[in-house]
Amino acid sequence: MLAISRSMLLATLWMPLLAAAGDAPAAGGLQHDVVFTDYSPLSRSSELVQRLLSPLNAQRVNQASMRPGHAMREQPLDLAQEKFAVYVPSHAPPHGYALLVFVPPWQEASVPPAWLSPLDRHGMIYVSAANSGNDADVLDRRVPLALLAVYNIMRKYPVDPRRIYIGGFSGGSRVAERIALGYPDLFHGALLLAGSDPIGSAQLSLPPATLFRQFQDTMQLVFLTGKDDQDHLDMDARSQQSLREWCVFHLDIVAAPWSGHEVVAPGPLDHALDLLDKPAQPDPGKLAECRARIGRHLTGQLQQADGLLASGKPEAARMLLDKIDVRYGGLATPRSIQLAEKIAVQH
Repeated sequence: MLAISRSMLLATLWMPLLAAAGDAPAAGGLQHDVVFTDYSPLSRSSELVQRLLSPLNAQRVNQASMRPGHAMREQPLDLAQEKFAVYVPSHAPPHGYALLVFVPPWQEASVPPAWLSPLDRHGMIYVSAANSGNDADVLDRRVPLALLAVYNIMRKYPVDPRRIYIGGFSGGSRVAERIALGYPDLFHGALLLAGSDPIGSAQLSLPPATLFRQFQDTMQLVFLTGKDDQDHLDMDARSQQSLREWCVFHLDIVAAPWSGHEVVAPGPLDHALDLLDKPAQPDPGKLAECRARIGRHLTGQLQQADGLLASGKPEAARMLLDKIDVRYGGLATPRSIQLAEKIAVQH
């Protein structure tokens, strides 16, 4: 399945928004055990595979799904069996609520009580799913639960599509970073609390080029980690270095004082939400130069793999192509797919 078009995406987002704005107000305050009913095109299994897996891995999954008895389900979840916690401030901002979709490391759907005041100040709805903790499958549960939360909240409340954010804590933060990377046409910022990974890796494959350019252009990333949480501060430093190497420059860093590996206090969270609301302002010259550097390196790697194949070394070409696929992900298509097909012919 091809990615949905920009016009289809806008219709997916804006039509529910306009409908919600005209309907009777939905319930506000803190809500537990909320059940949603509506499915989004963005949470389809084929869309998850295309956006979150490397091209060669996506190709393998798609090929496997063609075998009898192995077809992918259109939607990986049965929403009737899922429950969410939702907090809605009492007053909506003039242009609609902001929305923070939170991926937890724990299993229960909850809202940290100390966060209600910052959420109120920012006019921000908070939603988090049950059974979406670190023990849950990322592609089958944690990612689609977050995407379906966005879709259903927008059908119930007037949400400003420019202020839709993904966040998480610890292992949930690492999943939130992955979602932000794959869905920059939906989320405009990511709040990474004590958890992150380098991108362009087996865990965080780069999405198709058009989506990655949007990630570079518009994604606001805010890192918020306790000052005493040295392991995760080191993890953040590696992630931040990786992002800059990949031409992602909209990074803000907040250190929570007197905190270890724990849910942060309202003060640091409030500051982080201020930064999250700051529009990304790319430097066109810096970005163009950085993208050109990546393009040169990628072209050189693909040419080297092509040369190995031409010289009768298909196994060496395949090994290099696998490394290219992990490193460059969707940026290497369609040449990586074409090269993989040529290697398969020679094997």
